[in-house]
Amino acid sequence: MNSALSKTMSQADFLKLMTAQLQAQDPTNPVDNSQFVSQMAQFSQLSTTQQLDTDLQTLSSNINSAMQTSQVLSSSNLVNRQVMVPSSTVSYDGSSSVKGAVNVTAASSVTVQVLDGSGNVVRTIPLGSQSTGLSQFSWDGKDDNGNTVASGNYTLKATAGSSTLDTYVTGTVTGVGYGGDSVGTYLQVSGVGGVSLSQVAQIL
Repeated sequence: MNSALSKTMSQADFLKLMTAQLQAQDPTNPVDNSQFVSQMAQFSQLSTTQQLDTDLQTLSSNINSAMQTSQVLSSSNLVNRQVMVPSSTVSYDGSSSVKGAVNVTAASSVTVQVLDGSGNVVRTIPLGSQSTGLSQFSWDGKDDNGNTVASGNYTLKATAGSSTLDTYVTGTVTGVGYGGDSVGTYLQVSGVGGVSLSQVAQIL
């Protein structure tokens, strides 16, 4: 028997127990009326408690559903807005500059590299000395020789000395959705893909 179920007494179980008790009682020494009334009171309390638990679970589910719907609807205002989200990759369309940022954890000299699908560095962008926080950068889609690279997906790598830093990319919100309890509300961001609403660093 399931261990969780074996520890729970339902209304039916309680009623069966009372019926069995009445059937097995000694006719010469029947159950005392006060005991029987007490057991009935327990049965009533059990029924009320179980109904209350069911009502609370339903209420909680309804509240969560309403909050989820409200969050998705309010987030729909972000459609066509630009947001900055964490990403180590970016989709270059062949013409528009890529805008992003580096999360600098301590004042230091920062460098951003753009790598192609084979892992080759196509562009190095020195940002110089940066203070703690998000330091923005822009890549015009050209390599270190000034040639425009092909459209496609590229990897961003930011470093400060021997430390690797997190990168962020700016993209336009094209849609909003709900991905379940584990994901929550998410944004569909151009050039990046689906991103949890909680990961948005800036709304531009």
